[in-house]
Amino acid sequence: MDKVAHKELSYKITGLLFKVHKDLGCSRNEKQCADYFEDLLIKEGIKYAREYRFEDHQYGRGKVRYICDFVIEDKIILEFKTVDYITKNDYYQVKRYLVTLNLQLGIIVNFRQYRLAPKRVLNSNFLKYNSMHLKHLNNNL
Repeated sequence: MDKVAHKELSYKITGLLFKVHKDLGCSRNEKQCADYFEDLLIKEGIKYAREYRFEDHQYGRGKVRYICDFVIEDKIILEFKTVDYITKNDYYQVKRYLVTLNLQLGIIVNFRQYRLAPKRVLNSNFLKYNSMHLKHLNNNL
């Protein structure tokens, strides 16, 4: 089993993110970066959903609506930022998205940085939940 989640797809996405940063620089806003990235996804033939809206009922506060910037091929959440630095709250935001959608990998990218450094965020509950689910299925066979 490969220890890197969605290795080939995340490598391809990261390459496109670097192209966006190289071509647009670090002074553009989030929407401009997302528009250009969307054009690159279309050219590459990669399936995606932009500004994906969903609701969460897990945290006991009633319905909470979320919007994540991109969901790539129903596998990877991509969150764009154009801020001075990424905070813990940004990581927690992506983690909530991953848990709610039951996806394994999220990537946060801050286009305001002089040097682009996409950050991978893993859903630690993903493998545990899926392995428990598989074990339950195997026991019932």
